[in-house]
Amino acid sequence: MPQPRVPAEPIRTARLDLLPLRVEHAEEMAVVLADPALHTFTGGTPHSPADLRARYERLVAGSPDTGVSWCNWVLRPRAESRLVGTVQATVTGDHSAEIAWVVGTPWQGRGFGSEAAQGLVAWLGGRSVRTVVAHIHPDHLASAAVAAAAGLAPTAEEQDGERRWRLVLHP
Repeated sequence: MPQPRVPAEPIRTARLDLLPLRVEHAEEMAVVLADPALHTFTGGTPHSPADLRARYERLVAGSPDTGVSWCNWVLRPRAESRLVGTVQATVTGDHSAEIAWVVGTPWQGRGFGSEAAQGLVAWLGGRSVRTVVAHIHPDHLASAAVAAAAGLAPTAEEQDGERRWRLVLHP
């Protein structure tokens, strides 16, 4: 029997507000995510505002699988009052979550990714999530640092050229 959906709720960290994704965020986020360098390890190209809006409409509508929750947030530093990135968690009925993050190029190197990932993992720990997983390209040292800061550790498992990182919250 599928577990109930896990709704994204606002998360507050020391410097950031993680706001549940809304379709209206697409235009500002298209600017934040416009640097092609953000796709070096993940592939693809930046989305236009219209394409990002369509993507956000799908994400906000939620997974068609009732046993899967798509939780997505935008990152807003309170000192800047503008969006700087995203975090996401796909929570499944087996009490696991796959997480990911991206911080726009102008805001990298300030610890926003690590802080947001730590806040997300803490939030997931307050839910029914037992295991948190991230997939990181072996050459993406910044993402590896974010994962490590959030408590995840690399495993020997690889999928599609990415290493699986894992944290067991509740055995």
